[in-house]
Order: sequence, then structure tokens, then C-alpha cells
Amino acid sequence: MLLALALGYLLGSIPFGLVLTRLAGKGDIRQVGSGNIGATNVLRTGSRLLAALTLALDCLKATAAVLIAQRFIAPESALGAAAGALVGHLYPVWLKFRGGKGVATFLGVLIALLPVAAGVYAVIWILLLLTLRISSVAGMTAAVSAPVTGAVLHSPLFPMLLGFAVLVLWKHRENILRLRRRTEPRIGRAEFDRRPN
Repeated sequence: MLLALALGYLLGSIPFGLVLTRLAGKGDIRQVGSGNIGATNVLRTGSRLLAALTLALDCLKATAAVLIAQRFIAPESALGAAAGALVGHLYPVWLKFRGGKGVATFLGVLIALLPVAAGVYAVIWILLLLTLRISSVAGMTAAVSAPVTGAVLHSPLFPMLLGFAVLVLWKHRENILRLRRRTEPRIGRAEFDRRPN
């Protein structure tokens, strides 16, 4: 389990948003917008491609961690790898423990462990992004859907999914304050590049 945790953490802590924006000559993503390394902030660089790649890689690194642990360590080690991947993304040691919000990485965990919940998660996330255009609302609602789906399916993963959802909500605490103040930006507004996520 410790080996799986370490594997998950190492993969989860890869800051793809930071790496991709630097390779593309966009500078340090931590100096843009909210300073977050996730896909929403990468979008503020003006590159939809980089944002899409960041989202996909932040998702798939968690899926890879779980599948590698299942295949090469032990089937029961998958949960350790999942936890390590999410925590690694949220609190990467390489970035002084200042990571992303965990929405895409949580989806990657679900893809490997509970595909039905992953489908529900993805539909809710995309639907709310397209309708409300508020990234934080879409991400938090999707995260909450995971333990709800787990409970409906009577999945033994429910406690872990609930814990993961709480972590994602905790990382969005500043967004929650802005939502209460009605100052949270919408994707697509002209001022999007200047306001925090």
C-alpha cells in the first residue's frame, strides 16, 4: 500500500499545466490569473489546446497510477494509488504543496475504479460548464456527484469518494467565498484573463 501511495503521489504531483505552458513559451502559469496550475487557469494564457491537454493529462495521470498499481503491485493497492494521485495533484512537494483543485484528477480516479460514476461526473461537469460557464460550480458539483453515485450503487468505495469530494471542495474554498459575494467569473467574459479562478 505504501508503494502504491508513493507511485500515485509521484504521478499525481506532475504539474502538467506548468510544464506545458513553459514548453509552449507561455511563461510560468503561476504568474497568470489565479496562479493555479489547472486547466481553467491554463485557459487564461489564451490557448485552448494547452488547456485541453492539461485537463486530459491531469485526468489520465490518476487513471495510470491506479492501473499500474493494480497490474504491477497488487489489485487491492489501487485505492492507495488513487489517494496518492489526488493528494499529489493537490499538494505537490515540487511546488511547495501548492497544486491544483483536483477536479480532473478525481475524474481520472473514477475512470479506473468506478466507470459509472465517472460517466455521471463527466456529464455533470460538461453540462454545467456549457450552461453556467462557472468552472468552480461545475467542478464542485461534479465532485459531489461521485460519492452520491457511489451511495446509489452501494459501492464500497463510498467513504473514499466522500473524502475525495471533501478535499476538492476544500481546495475551492476561495471560489465558494467569491460565489457568495457574486464575484466569481464566468468562462468567456472579456475580463477572464484578469480575475482569479
